[in-house]
Amino acid sequence: MVKQIKVLLIEDQIILRDALKKLLDGIGYITVAGVSGDAAEAPALCRELQPNLVLMDVLTENGSNGIVYAAEIRKEMPGIKIIAMTSIPEITFIEAARKAGIHSFMYKNSTADYLRIVIDETMSGHGIYPGPADEYSFQYKFNETEIAIIRCVCNGLDRGEIAAALRMSESNLKRLIRNILDKTGFDSILKFAVYAVGKQLIITDLKQPESAGGAAPPSPRRLAQKNSHEVPKK
Repeated sequence: MVKQIKVLLIEDQIILRDALKKLLDGIGYITVAGVSGDAAEAPALCRELQPNLVLMDVLTENGSNGIVYAAEIRKEMPGIKIIAMTSIPEITFIEAARKAGIHSFMYKNSTADYLRIVIDETMSGHGIYPGPADEYSFQYKFNETEIAIIRCVCNGLDRGEIAAALRMSESNLKRLIRNILDKTGFDSILKFAVYAVGKQLIITDLKQPESAGGAAPPSPRRLAQKNSHEVPKK
């Protein structure tokens, strides 16, 4: 006999949330016990509803970061399984999810059959994360320090401010920026920052998990989020 799975669904897009609820309720052994559009409500709902599984959107209402609240759930209620979902290719999400103890991670452009597989495998104790072939570009190119530098630039800090925020010399910062440019094929860190924001590789003003690399520095000046036609040089 298949064990019943009680699910808490966190998704801020109403149409998608309703579609997911209908899909999940249509699977005989799954019941959606509760829904919310704000990840900040997830811990309290877990205490109240005692779900077996949380399907957690990463970016939700009120600027809430699902990874942050997933980490809280994992610490307080370790028996609850968590699957993170996103349509955003932010380069820190996967590693941050792993560090938060999230069991599985998937992109929203997956099929309904794949979602069911991920749920079944996660509940069986087998976590599923995207492999290199499934990742968006630049996902694994940068280390934590390089991501921190990129996020600083995307938030509008100049080189002196970045060096101070990350506690490094400007000469060391210059070397690391050159490494970033070599990896991306851009000839300017500002051009890459505009590209990264435009492609949602970096989400500015994102609340970061404490254990995640590349946290945003305090009091940033945001880079203008304009569409960029800059492309890597060949």
